[in-house]
Amino acid sequence: MVGKKSKATVADVSKKSRKKGKGKKIDWYDEFVDRKHKPKKKDVVALFHYEGERGMPAKEVLGRIASESSVGTWTTMPRMPKNLKKLKAIVYKWNKDTAYIDYPLELWEKRSIPQLLSGIAGNIMGMKAVKNLRLIDATLPREWIRDFKGPVYGKEAIRRIFKRRKGPITSTVIKPKLGFTHKEHAELSYEIWTGGIDCIKDDENLTNQSFNQFKQRVRLMAKRRDKAEKETGDVKDAFINITSGDLKTMAERIKYVHDHGFRYFMIDVVLAGFPAVMTASELAHDYKMAIHGHRAMHAMFTRNRRHGMTMLFLAKLARLAGVDQIHTGTVIGKLEGDKKEILAMKDMLLSKKVGEVKGIRMAQDWGKIKSTMPVSSGGLHPGILAYMFNIYKTSDMVIQVGGGTLGHPKGAHAGAKAVVQAVEAYHKGIPVDVYAKKHKELAEALAKWGHIRPV
Repeated sequence: MVGKKSKATVADVSKKSRKKGKGKKIDWYDEFVDRKHKPKKKDVVALFHYEGERGMPAKEVLGRIASESSVGTWTTMPRMPKNLKKLKAIVYKWNKDTAYIDYPLELWEKRSIPQLLSGIAGNIMGMKAVKNLRLIDATLPREWIRDFKGPVYGKEAIRRIFKRRKGPITSTVIKPKLGFTHKEHAELSYEIWTGGIDCIKDDENLTNQSFNQFKQRVRLMAKRRDKAEKETGDVKDAFINITSGDLKTMAERIKYVHDHGFRYFMIDVVLAGFPAVMTASELAHDYKMAIHGHRAMHAMFTRNRRHGMTMLFLAKLARLAGVDQIHTGTVIGKLEGDKKEILAMKDMLLSKKVGEVKGIRMAQDWGKIKSTMPVSSGGLHPGILAYMFNIYKTSDMVIQVGGGTLGHPKGAHAGAKAVVQAVEAYHKGIPVDVYAKKHKELAEALAKWGHIRPV
C-alpha cells in the first residue's frame, strides 16, 4: 500500500543483506570479528561502549564498527587491495556493552590527530546499526606518539616559570566573563596579582571584542604585570586567549603575547581544533611558552555516558598535541564530572606510564612526552579548596578560582588573598575555619560562602 510505513528494523534488514540468491554473500562484516586475534604491541587498541539497534547480534554490530573505522564498506567487492588483510581492524574482546578493537599502526598517518579521529571517532558514531557508541579510551603506541613533541613544560612550569618547588599554580578568570573594558580588565588583574594569585585567565569567549580589544588588553596587562612583579617579588603571568577564526591571526596573537613578556597563552582546544593546537604547539616550542588549554564545548560530546567520547581521551589528545595544562573538572564544583574518571584522567596526564582502569582508562606509555597538568576549575572558592585537594591528592596542578575570588565582599584584591590563605591552610594541615581566625580575608570569604558546593 502506498504510504504504508515499513516496520522492518535494522536487524531485519541485516538478515536479508547477508545472503542473496543462492547463498551468495554480499557483506563481509564477520571478517572483522575474531576472539582468537591478538593485538601487536605497536597497534592502536581502542575501548568502546556500544549499544546495537534492537535485535541485531553483537557480532554484527561490532563487525560494522570495525569495518567502517578501518578498511571496510557495506558490501563485498570483486577487487581488493593486496595488503587489505593486514590493515583490517579486528574486534577481539567484547561483552554485552564494551568492546576492544585492534587497529594496525599502518592505518594512521604520522603526527595527525584528525586522521586518527576520522577512524576511531568518525562515521561509526552515526551508523544506523549503532544506537549508542562511546569512545572510552585508546592505547596509543610509542611508535606513533614519538613523532609528537608534547608540552614544553608540563608540571615543570611550577619550577621553571614560577621558580617554586611545589604547586599549585593559582589563577583567576576575570568575572563577569564579558563586559569589562581592556583598561578595567588590566586594573583588576593588577589587584588580583598583588593579592597573591599567580595568573590571570581570559574566559573562553573573550578574544578581541570592541569593548575589550586583544592588543590593548595584552599591552595594558603587561604593564600591570611588571608593576605587580616588582611590588611582590613573585612571578606573575596570564592565560591570554589567542583563539581566532584563522591560523594566521592566531599565530600573530601568540607572537604579540610573547613579545610582551608573557610565558603563557591560552587556546580553546575543541573550538580551535587539533590542527590549530598543533600549530600553536610548534610556536610554543619556538618561543619556549606554555599552553593553557581550555575545553569549552567538550560537553557536547563527552557528557553523554553512552555516546560520543570521554573527556579522558580528549585530555590524552591534548597532552599529545602539546598542551601544558587542560581543564579536567573539580568533582565538587559547578560543572559535571565523574570522580573516578577525573582521577584516572589526572594520573594519565601526570604520569609517564599508567595501567588500565577497567571501563575507564586504557594503559598508556608516554615515552618522551612530558606531563600535562590538570586544571581544577568551575565553582571553586576558599571554603571548598581543601575538599578538592583531598580528592586530587597532588599539588602538581592549576586551580582556577574566578567568582570565588572576584565575588569576595571586599573585592578582588581581598579575594585573591583569601584564596592564597586557603591554599596555605591546606599545605600546613590546618582546617580552613581555624586558619581564618587569624586571616581576615579568608574569614570574610567563609562568612559569605561557607563550604557550599555551587551547582
